[in-house]
Amino acid sequence: MSSPKVAQKGPYVVKETKGKKMWCACGESKKQPYCDGSHSGTDFFPEIVHIDEEKTVAWCGCKQSGNKPFCDGSHSKIK
Repeated sequence: MSSPKVAQKGPYVVKETKGKKMWCACGESKKQPYCDGSHSGTDFFPEIVHIDEEKTVAWCGCKQSGNKPFCDGSHSKIK
């Protein structure tokens, strides 16, 4: 499997509404942190998350998190 592109070296902190979200796993989406289909033709697929209530979410922006699709601070290890 190829490595994802680092979209940004930090989380995307978003106040989310209830519903289904598709997090970009490849790092190529122009609608970060959400999937826009840019992974087409690669071995990447979006992570589907169901948000049950309105809340603030820290989506992983570096695509290196051990807790994908959420930020776990892995961006601090990127040079």
